Amino acid sequence: MWIYEKKLQYPVRVSKCDPRLAKFLIEQYGGADGELAAALRYLNQRYTVPDKVIGVLNDIGTEEFAHLEMIATMVYKLTKDATPHQMKEAGLVGHYADHDKALFYHNAAGVPWTATYIQAKGDPIADLYEDIAAEEKARATYQWLIDMTDDPDLRDGLKFLREREIIHSLRFRECVEILKEEQDRKKVF
Repeated sequence: MWIYEKKLQYPVRVSKCDPRLAKFLIEQYGGADGELAAALRYLNQRYTVPDKVIGVLNDIGTEEFAHLEMIATMVYKLTKDATPHQMKEAGLVGHYADHDKALFYHNAAGVPWTATYIQAKGDPIADLYEDIAAEEKARATYQWLIDMTDDPDLRDGLKFLREREIIHSLRFRECVEILKEEQDRKKVF
């Protein structure tokens, strides 16, 4: 069960209209290493991991939905005052023609989100290594997005998201160690 609090996990502020940056930020909305793919990956994998790590996958998967909401808010704020000409100049003409300024799950290149972005091998350690890689790729993307903007307010929210990816990676690494120790104990007996 979830309890929804009607506020973002972290405040999202944007200083100016910037559809060009919104185009790149959409990668974290509907891209392979974005927040939707992460949330669905973790919430799916939780069914085939030992009880000791279910809670971590559940907690992080749920938090990824909060990040998705933050990204959606950022994209909305970056495009809400954009003219059709600005959307076109930003490379969002196809998006604008199909969706106006509505959010749609696709990556920065306009390729729609697909379930092939998420993995579930059924081997807990393999899945956790996949999750670590996903978090590290998201961290790298957030850093590149930070590097692409001079908006201090937007940078603040992106830095928060980048730091959460680091924490998630560390938590998944801890889960791998817990499962490896458990395997080693079973081998001794």
